[in-house]
Amino acid sequence: MAEAPVLTGAGKDEAYHALEHELGVLLRRARALSTGMMREVHPDLDPGAYGLLVGLHGCAPARPSDLAEYFGVGKATMSRQLKVLEGLGLIERRPDPDDRRAHRFDLTTEGRCRMDAVSAARQQRFHQLLAAWPQEDVRVLATMLSRFNVLTENAAKAPRSRAADACG
Repeated sequence: MAEAPVLTGAGKDEAYHALEHELGVLLRRARALSTGMMREVHPDLDPGAYGLLVGLHGCAPARPSDLAEYFGVGKATMSRQLKVLEGLGLIERRPDPDDRRAHRFDLTTEGRCRMDAVSAARQQRFHQLLAAWPQEDVRVLATMLSRFNVLTENAAKAPRSRAADACG
């Protein structure tokens, strides 16, 4: 792949504005798609609990404190979301083999089955949307999004944002 030209001045501002716009469109459409998928898993799921369920699908079993840290929420918030998912029968509490006082959460058989079905449907949707794209373009998009996600993850860990600095 050829190196992109370095943008300066108005061209740079225009590129950043275009990026901001396109990310906004992507996030709105992703949220709408996610809401549809969420309803497929369980009609009573709320977005926060669904996001947690998606995270658990990839990393379970996990301790509540580890999940709270990963999602950047307080332990009380995490506890409420876990109770919702447990009440819906999508996750279950298991003893932590490393610490008798603690517990870990994992998907139930029903929860895993529902999440596997939604994951397969999401993959099929991406295949349909991108069927006309060359495979290399799909790979480049995935690579660029990965790079962007690493940047945003690192920025979220930074102690202060520039906006906070500007406001005193």
